[in-house]
Amino acid sequence: MFRNTFQSGFLSILYSLGNKPLQIWHTETNSQHEGSHVTRVTDDDIKSIVVEINSPDIKSTYITCPSQLNRTLGIKLPILVLIVKNLKKYFTFEVQIMDDKNIKRRFRASNFQSSTRVKPYICTMPLRMDEGWNQIQFNLADFTRRAFSTNYVETLRVQIHANCRLRRVYFADRVYAEDELPPEMKLWLPEEKEDEEQNQK
Repeated sequence: MFRNTFQSGFLSILYSLGNKPLQIWHTETNSQHEGSHVTRVTDDDIKSIVVEINSPDIKSTYITCPSQLNRTLGIKLPILVLIVKNLKKYFTFEVQIMDDKNIKRRFRASNFQSSTRVKPYICTMPLRMDEGWNQIQFNLADFTRRAFSTNYVETLRVQIHANCRLRRVYFADRVYAEDELPPEMKLWLPEEKEDEEQNQK
């Protein structure tokens, strides 16, 4: 999908304020569960529109990119970043990569697992999230080396399950410090909140 695109710096695959934020994503919800939905809502904390994925059944409610199952992302940038809100419910996401042995491997991170497990084709790991909005940085090159003793080549697919709110999902060529990030890649909290925090100091 992005294989023939020049990739450097940042490559965004989801931005909640976009015209059609889920245009390149496939959405799956479970109609048997009341409250299962993928929708845009206004988040009170950041006073902005975000994508919410919500369901009592995390397995069957998710978004996956690319939308066609027979296509792959072909993103070579090794850092995956999710700007995501902790809804204090079960949450998991999965990344499928290709390594230099031409083997497809998966990383699954979830906030309900306590230990890391490595099998030949999948590595499952715990995900610790702070209250409210989080910026999760996932170093795929490092994880591939440590889990499978191979080298990361590219990301094939990203799948994000219930329950969370998403502001942006993007890839980067390296880990950036907060002050190096372009404004649109940061999570901006409303100024009132910042002023309030300044007054409390």
